Amino acid sequence: MGLFNVTHPASFLLTGIPGLESSHPWLAGPLCVMYAVALGGNTVILQAVRMEPSLHAPMYFFLSMLSFSDVAMSLATLPTVFRTFCLDARDIAFDACLIQMFLIHSFSMMESGILLAMSFDRYVAICDPLRYATVLTNEVIAGMGLAVTARSFVTLFPLPFLIKRLPICRSNVLSHSYCLHPDMMKLACADITINSIYGLFVLVSTFGMDLLFIFLSYVLILHSVMGIASREERLKALNTCVSHILAVLSFYVPMIGVSTVHRFGKHVPRYIHVLMSNIYLFVPPVLNPLIYSAKTKEIRRAIARMFHRMKV
Repeated sequence: MGLFNVTHPASFLLTGIPGLESSHPWLAGPLCVMYAVALGGNTVILQAVRMEPSLHAPMYFFLSMLSFSDVAMSLATLPTVFRTFCLDARDIAFDACLIQMFLIHSFSMMESGILLAMSFDRYVAICDPLRYATVLTNEVIAGMGLAVTARSFVTLFPLPFLIKRLPICRSNVLSHSYCLHPDMMKLACADITINSIYGLFVLVSTFGMDLLFIFLSYVLILHSVMGIASREERLKALNTCVSHILAVLSFYVPMIGVSTVHRFGKHVPRYIHVLMSNIYLFVPPVLNPLIYSAKTKEIRRAIARMFHRMKV
C-alpha cells in the first residue's frame, strides 16, 4: 500500500481549447454533430451487420468490430467533452480520470488491432481467395477479436498504477477535455522515466507493429494484383481495399501528426497540440461509417433495406 501513499489532487481541471474559451459554446454545436454522426453512423452499421444475412461475412464482422470500438471511444470521451464545452464544468475526480485514460488508450489500441485484422482479411481475399472461407472461419474471427481486446487491456492495465504511484503536486490542470497518460504524467513532481519508457514501448510494440504489418500486407496485395492480367480485374481487386485504406489513413495520419507535434513541436502554440489530439480522437469515429457507407454498396443496400423494414 505504501507504493501509492503519495500526494494526489482530489480532482483534475480539464481544458477545452486554450485561447478560445469564449468560443466554447459555439464549438459545442459542431462537436455535438460529430458525436451524433459517430454514435448514430456506427450504431446503424452494427445493426445492419447484425440484421442482414448478406453481411454475415468476415469483412463485415471485422467492420462491426471497428464500429463497436468507435462507439466505445466516443462514449469514453463524451461525458467530459460535453461538460467542458457545453456546461463549463471542468472538474473530474482523480480516479474517474484514471478510468477514462485507461478506456481511451484501450479502445484506441483496439482500433489499431482491428485495422490490422482487416488488412489480413483483404490479404487472404485477394492473395488466396480459394482458401478465404476456410481460413477466416467464425471461430478464427472471434479468436482474433478476443486477442485484440485482450492485448489492449493487458498491455494498458499498468498505466493507471504507473500514474497512481506518482505524486501530483505541480498543478491539477490538464491540457485537454479528457484524460490522457502523457498529459497526466507531466503534472508529477517526481521521476517519470518509467512512465515514458513504458509509454514508448507500448506505442512501438503495438501501434508501430500494427502499422508495419498493415504496410507489409498491402505490399503483398499489390504484388499479387500486379500479377493479374486483366486491368479491369486489377482495379476491381484494389477497389475492395479502398475503404480500409481510407480508414487506416484517417486513424494513423492524425496519430503520427500528434506524435510529431508532441515530440518536436516544442514551440508550436498550445492550441495546435490540443486540436491535433482532438482530431486524432474525434475524426476516425466520424469518418469510418461515412467511408464504408459511401464506398461499399453492400453496406448501403443493407442500410436501405433495414430502414425500409422499419418503415413497414
